[in-house]
Amino acid sequence: MIELYIDGSTTGNPGPSGIGIFIKGEGHQIKISEFIGDQTNHVTEFIALQRGLEEVSKLSPTIVSIRTDSQIVFATVEKRYAKNPEFAAILEKILAITDTFDMFFIKWISDDQNKAAHALAREAVRKNLS
Repeated sequence: MIELYIDGSTTGNPGPSGIGIFIKGEGHQIKISEFIGDQTNHVTEFIALQRGLEEVSKLSPTIVSIRTDSQIVFATVEKRYAKNPEFAAILEKILAITDTFDMFFIKWISDDQNKAAHALAREAVRKNLS
């Protein structure tokens, strides 16, 4: 099983944004920190999930467990529905990837349980602002 931890960080809302992705399991430990330009905080979280899933899919896993501290991302993916058109466009891409896995789960976790992805997201913003 692959565990995918994701987080987004935004300075301002909207503002300079970064994503953090931490992938572990099946012998992998991958850390990704990317600046994604100016976004809102919620869009940043959805982009983090999409990018994380793109990276996970390269590993050809059968079971993927997604961990996020964003309640809106968790609820949207769990329901497979987004009322907001901006989220819906990203959700469509997310579901297209998750549907290729034999099994996938998404779990909401506290900030304390998401420190690796959070640090990577903050690092992406910090590097761009310096």
